[in-house]
Amino acid sequence: MSAVICGSLAFDTIMGFEGRFSEQILPDQLHILNVSFLVPALRREFGGCAGNIAYGLRQLGGTALPMATVGSDGSEYVARMKTLGISTEFVREVADSYTAQAMIMTDRDNNQITAFHPGAMMQAHVTRIEARSDIKLGIISPDGRDAMLQHAEQFKAADIPFVFDPGQGLPMFDGQELAHFVELASWVTVNDYEAKMLSDRTSLSCDQMSRRVKGLVVTLGAEGCEVWIDGEKTLVPPIKAEAVLDPTGCGDAFRGALLYGLEQGWSLARCAALGNRVGALKIATRGGQNYTLNSDQINS
Repeated sequence: MSAVICGSLAFDTIMGFEGRFSEQILPDQLHILNVSFLVPALRREFGGCAGNIAYGLRQLGGTALPMATVGSDGSEYVARMKTLGISTEFVREVADSYTAQAMIMTDRDNNQITAFHPGAMMQAHVTRIEARSDIKLGIISPDGRDAMLQHAEQFKAADIPFVFDPGQGLPMFDGQELAHFVELASWVTVNDYEAKMLSDRTSLSCDQMSRRVKGLVVTLGAEGCEVWIDGEKTLVPPIKAEAVLDPTGCGDAFRGALLYGLEQGWSLARCAALGNRVGALKIATRGGQNYTLNSDQINS
C-alpha cells in the first residue's frame, strides 16, 4: 500500500539562539519591534513537511509517494530521496525558481521563529492526484494554497481517504474553507495551538469535529496527544525523550508514524502511540531527517 504525501520539499537553515526570545522581545514594544539575535550555531538540512513525513514513513518500512515541487537548485534533494528509497515519481522541478527555503531559529527553551520562502512550492497544484490501485491513503500537509485546496478535492474524487494536516498553512484559509477540508478528510491532525485556531475559525469544537471524520488527533508536545473519535477523547501518554536537541520535524515524524499505522489498519490510538515514540526518537537528533529507527526502538 502506498501513501501520497502532499506538501513541501524545502531546505532548512537552522540557527541556534542561546538565549530566550521572551527576554529579547518586549510585549509593550511590539509596535516598534526591532530585534537582532546572535546565532553561533547554524546548519543546513533537508526538510519540508512532505520530505520529513516521507522520510519517517520510509524509516518505518512504509511506501511513501511525496507529491511536491523543487526549484532548479533541488537536484541534490531529489538524488538523496532516491538513495533513501523514496519515490520521486510525483516530484516535479520548476525552472527559474528556488526550492522552498525555511529559516528556523530555536531558542534555549525550544521555542521557534521561522521565516519561509515558498518558491517552487507555489506551483504544486499543477500535479494532479488520480486514482491508482496501489494508492490507498494520502495526507494534505502544508503546501501552496491552491495545491491544498485542489488536492483535497482530488483525493475525495479518487476515493482515497486522507489526513488533513494544515499545520503552518492553516492561517491561509477562512472558516468555510477549513470546514470543507474537514468535510472531505477522513482524519484530521493538528497540534494544540492549531486545534484552537481551527476550532475558532470553523466554530467546531474538537468533540464536534471528531464526529465529522473517522478521527481527530491533537498533539500536545511533551504531554502526549489526544485522540478524538465520535466525540470521545482518549489521552495517549507521551514517551520521554532521551535527549531534547532539536524540535524541528517532530510533528512530521509523528505524522509519518500515523500514516504507517493507518496503512497497517491499526486503531488511531495505536497509531498515535507510535507517533509519540517516533517523535521522542527524532527530537534527540538534529534536523528533520537524520534519525534512524529499528524494530527494538519502535516496539519497546
